[in-house]
Amino acid sequence: MEEKLRYKLQIDPVEDFRIDFEDGYGIRSNEEEDHHAKQAASVVATGDELPQRIGIRIRALSGATEERAKRTLHLFLEELGQHIPAGFVVTLPKITSAHEVSQLAELLRPYPGIGIEIMIETPQAMREIQQLVYACEGRCIGAHFGAYDYMASCGITSAGQTLRHPACDFARFTMQMQLADLGIPIADGVTNLLPSGETSTVHAAWKDHADCVHHALTCGIYQGWDIHPAQLVSRYAAVYSFFARNTIVTGQRLKNFLAQEQQATRIGSQFDDAATVEGLKNFFERAVQCGAITSAEAEQLTR
Repeated sequence: MEEKLRYKLQIDPVEDFRIDFEDGYGIRSNEEEDHHAKQAASVVATGDELPQRIGIRIRALSGATEERAKRTLHLFLEELGQHIPAGFVVTLPKITSAHEVSQLAELLRPYPGIGIEIMIETPQAMREIQQLVYACEGRCIGAHFGAYDYMASCGITSAGQTLRHPACDFARFTMQMQLADLGIPIADGVTNLLPSGETSTVHAAWKDHADCVHHALTCGIYQGWDIHPAQLVSRYAAVYSFFARNTIVTGQRLKNFLAQEQQATRIGSQFDDAATVEGLKNFFERAVQCGAITSAEAEQLTR
């Protein structure tokens, strides 16, 4: 596993990237944000050393930030011109109504190849997730959970805010239930304990982040986003170890079930039927997709 982890971090550490003009960017003067929007688009237009997937996160299309969000998006796309990368996406934060999503879909009408990601981080958005997807007019390619905004909206103070809070689990399961039939992938929220500074601080942050990633995986959330490059270490370590420690026994269970012509089977105290075997198959599909094991290794373990 260690060799695969080192290779991943050296060759392809950032799979997806958002140029952030929202919370991570902060409040700037109009002149500065205008300049940065054009500058960022110019860099993307060159296409040099871009991640395999890329996009932009604008400000909320409501309240005091609505006009600024529209202007930044307009300037960025205008500067980008005909050099829009394949699979380019716009992420919309702090949604409170489907009207905001419809506005974005309208703004993107001249750009049919651009997708939309919706951020679910308010109680209002949580109550109408499917309506938000429909408002994307077929452009929705993902739903991101904004954990800290959501917890704050629910009255949870900083003393209790963690990705493993029960409110976050409720939000994840609600998103899964609402999106199960729509084929929209879910991305988990960020961890704001950064691995920087003293060695002990870095290790503690890595441990906390890895625990949060592992928790999301057990909840069936296989994507997440990070705000510090060093978090890539703990993310991939957690993902790879999650699958690596379970490959042998999961392979035995699946192999046994298939050998019995898909009749219910038991290994020790573990009972498997058609329902649980779907989870076994899903395990190997996810493990191969993330790079924890190869297709050849999966074949060897299950046949």
